[in-house]
Amino acid sequence: MPGWYRAGMKRHAPATARNRAPILEVLRRVLAGRKLVLEVASGSGEHAVFFAAALPELLWQPSDRDPGALASTQAWRAEAGLPNVAPPLELDVAAPHWPLERADAVVCINLLHISPWAASQALFEGAASLLEPDAPLVTYGPYRFAGRTAPSNDAFDASLRSQDPSWGVRDVDDLSALARRTGFELEESVAMPANNHTLVWRRY
Repeated sequence: MPGWYRAGMKRHAPATARNRAPILEVLRRVLAGRKLVLEVASGSGEHAVFFAAALPELLWQPSDRDPGALASTQAWRAEAGLPNVAPPLELDVAAPHWPLERADAVVCINLLHISPWAASQALFEGAASLLEPDAPLVTYGPYRFAGRTAPSNDAFDASLRSQDPSWGVRDVDDLSALARRTGFELEESVAMPANNHTLVWRRY
């Protein structure tokens, strides 16, 4: 995964230290009154333990499809010793059935641009199968708005597509059309550091 390095079983994503506090401020509002939060594509697991420590009223359920990421998340979980971080689940966003029957919210950070468009479709469809009306789906990463984005994101997009042509910075208009087809509306877009955004989608 781009931007990771290892220290034993634990993986470290340096960007986590830069974006976790701004994302947390959005989550404090959006997840108020919720209980079980599914994090899709937890990656290193650093976000999971950080958010769970800051939001002890929530039960944080990390997940990933990559065995190395699952091992890293478990290592971070064991070190933190937090009672509100569940053991990480093996979850492939593209699988027809997710290993969870329900959730009160879904959070997905830095997945949509490093996966095929089919993964975006699967994320919204899978979240729709778990969430009740008015529940949030929160996504974070770089985005295009009406086809435009920051020059740094254009360069990042070119780099991503050179690695895999099916990857790339997604346009919010395309995501909004997908969201409406799967029972979501875009409620809020919050600017984040380094030309990223946190998007809050609401199940209807």
